[in-house]
Amino acid sequence: MFRTIGDFREAWDDESQATLKTFRTLTEESLEQAVRPGGRTLGRLAWHITLSLRDFMDEAKLNMPGPHGEDPQPSLAGIITAYEAGSKALMNEVAKHWTDAMLLEKVPMYGEEWTRGRVLGAIILHQAHHRGQMYVLMRQAGLTCQGIYGPAYEEWAQYNMPAQQ
Repeated sequence: MFRTIGDFREAWDDESQATLKTFRTLTEESLEQAVRPGGRTLGRLAWHITLSLRDFMDEAKLNMPGPHGEDPQPSLAGIITAYEAGSKALMNEVAKHWTDAMLLEKVPMYGEEWTRGRVLGAIILHQAHHRGQMYVLMRQAGLTCQGIYGPAYEEWAQYNMPAQQ
């Protein structure tokens, strides 16, 4: 949970860059990679993360532009463009319409009442959760993963250390 807009901005800058780093590792072909037939694909997960920016804010009664709901999944370039715009819009709208004091106020969220600070924390955790799912599918698709919170398997050599198993 966040108690200041400044703290959220700092975390959001890092987390949105981590999401973009993940998206930019994908290829158009890899978007079809699924853990099982009929399961979510890499493309669907990336698009879900993108759609969730506006969907979370709509639920919290903070209107922002961008795709939402079941808007059709675009190409990889379209996903990246939409995520970049949505990420900036989310931060701009939060900074414009919410204050530090408002982060302790409750808003209806998915049949519950959450503080606005919790909403902001949930957006970040939601992305991290789905990036983790994406990394499994990225490995199955033969893509090289890049570390977010520490080195990925392939990156340990840069630290003159054996890869962690």
